[in-house]
Amino acid sequence: MNNPLDSAISQFDQALRAVTGAVGKTSRQSPASALASDELSDEEKKTAVRLMRINHCGEVCAQALYQSQALVAKSPDVANHMRAAANEEVDHLSWTEERIRELDGHVSYLNPFWYLASFGIGAVTGMLGDKINLGFVAATEDQVAGHLDDHLEKLPQQDKKSQEILRQMKTDELAHKEMAISAGGANFPEPIKQGMRFISRLMTRTTYWI
Repeated sequence: MNNPLDSAISQFDQALRAVTGAVGKTSRQSPASALASDELSDEEKKTAVRLMRINHCGEVCAQALYQSQALVAKSPDVANHMRAAANEEVDHLSWTEERIRELDGHVSYLNPFWYLASFGIGAVTGMLGDKINLGFVAATEDQVAGHLDDHLEKLPQQDKKSQEILRQMKTDELAHKEMAISAGGANFPEPIKQGMRFISRLMTRTTYWI
């Protein structure tokens, strides 16, 4: 049986690494690692940093959501699904963080706020039962895939490194969506999805600048 104090310390360590952009290298190498460095103008770098900062913040939120949803999941199987997805999302955190640093940018200063907000949303959702818990994952990942498509269009054409990272992230996010659906996730009604999109827009618009 896990020691509650050890679990709390582990959760705090994960949160601290996520919000500060100190995840470091992970077992899965960045999809951009084999590509040559891109020649970007200062303006193109600025655009790429802002878009990748949004994606990094989205992964911070994903960490908080998955960790809190795993904590309150009713079924051990669902909790394990959430933890496995969270571990895979750590790769995304590392890749986007590394790319932001390469572009001489910084992660969002609002990460701590969005982590706490997402942790709370995940906990409340998880308490409503595993079907809702999994349905929330599916709806969230569907929205994330849409954001990634949008950012792939907005990135400078010659920024192949950022593009390759986002493509692999999209593949992983859609796999998480399918996992949640196949595990019995609920199909959320459109009004709830609209509310989720509103919160997402708040995050993306503020993180783009800060």
